[in-house]
Amino acid sequence: MGKSSAGILLWKREHDVVRVLLVHPGGPFWKNKDAGAWSIPKGEYVQGDEALAAAKREFTEELGPLPGGEIASLGEIKQRGGKRVIGFALEADFDCSTFKCNNFEMEWPPRSGRRQSFPEVDHAQWFSLEEARQKINPAQAEFLDRLRAIA
Repeated sequence: MGKSSAGILLWKREHDVVRVLLVHPGGPFWKNKDAGAWSIPKGEYVQGDEALAAAKREFTEELGPLPGGEIASLGEIKQRGGKRVIGFALEADFDCSTFKCNNFEMEWPPRSGRRQSFPEVDHAQWFSLEEARQKINPAQAEFLDRLRAIA
């Protein structure tokens, strides 16, 4: 069985336009990537964990406190590498200028023996559904379609 992730797609209505909050992964690999690199705030969890609890935890680790509200299921998608992602939707506002996320360490540059720390997420931004479709990991675009059906 492949890896599993869960995440929350925050959304809001602004002047009759649905906007979604996406995050850009931190670290050197993603530094100069834009189209197709953005994601819903999500993270891995192990079998036996509850997907919604994992999604809430990952939102908090990547952005800060999760706003309150009713959370709806967006179902499951499979990314190109086989990772299973379970998505949830929450209508709420969030100030992107205040996000705080955890850091991770990795050897960088490769084979240098030096370890550096990078943020899990280096940017969070609101997008219209059309803009988000250009930015998001292509497999996760299905979550945008499912959100459109319920928003």
